[in-house]
Amino acid sequence: GQRKIEGVYNGIGQTYDLRGKKVAVVMAGNPYTESGEKFKIPDMLSNRADVYNLGDMLRENEEAFNLSYIENCLTSNPILNKISNKSQNDIYSLIEMAKGAERESVNIESNYSVDELNEYISVIKKLFRVRDIVLKVNMEYIYSAAMADEYRNEPPFKLQGSYRNMNKIAEKVVAIMNDDELQELILASYQNDSQTLTTGAEANMLKWKEIIGCINEEEQQRWDEIKKIFVKNKLVKGDDKIGQAVMVLSNLTENLEMIKDILAEK
Repeated sequence: GQRKIEGVYNGIGQTYDLRGKKVAVVMAGNPYTESGEKFKIPDMLSNRADVYNLGDMLRENEEAFNLSYIENCLTSNPILNKISNKSQNDIYSLIEMAKGAERESVNIESNYSVDELNEYISVIKKLFRVRDIVLKVNMEYIYSAAMADEYRNEPPFKLQGSYRNMNKIAEKVVAIMNDDELQELILASYQNDSQTLTTGAEANMLKWKEIIGCINEEEQQRWDEIKKIFVKNKLVKGDDKIGQAVMVLSNLTENLEMIKDILAEK
C-alpha cells in the first residue's frame, strides 16, 4: 500500500520509494513445479504487468538459442573443456568445422594437432545429435505444459529438455562412441530422469520414445493402451454423465464381441 520496499545495492541498505515508477520483475519458472503442478504467475501481478514468454521471444533467434545448448555444455565435457581454457573464438571455429566448413575457411588461434582437431569435431557432432533430441523433448514439454487438462487425450509430458539435461549427457560423450552407444547414453539419462517423476514414469518414457522415433511395436501397443485408459479415466472423473454412459455401453459392446469370438472358435 505504501509503494516502498527495503533493498540492498552495492552493500548499502536503504528504502526505495516506487511510487510513479515502472519496475521490471525478472522470473524464471518451468511450466511444471517439482510436484508436477502447473507454475502460475499470481493474478495480482499479471493483471498489472506485461508478461513476456521467453520461449516465444526465442523463436526469432532460433539459431542462437540452438547454439546456446552447445555453448552451455562445453565445460561439462572433459574433452571440449580443454578448448575453453585456450581460446573462446576457437570453439566457434570448431563448431563451424563440425557443420562442414573447411579448415582453411575458419580462423583458429591456438595450435592443435590433426588428431586433436578430429577429436574435438567428432565430439561436437555428437553433441549436435544430443542437442537435437533435447530440443525435441523441450518443444513437446512446452506444448504439453500449455495444454489445459480438459483437452488432453494422453497423460501430460513432464520430461524436460533443459540445459541441465544437455550437460548431464555431455559429461559422458566421447569421440570414439558410435551412434548406438550415443543413443543408449541419451536413453539412459532420460530413463533416470523419468524415475524422479512423482507419477507417470512409464507413460513419459513411452512418449519420449515416440517423440524420438525409437519406440518398438510392443511399446507402441502399450502406449496406445495407456492413452486409451487415460481418456476413459478422464470421462469417469468428469461431470459428463452422457459421456460416462457412452463409455459403459462401449465397454459392454467390447465384452459382447469377445464372447462372440470365443463362441465362434468353439
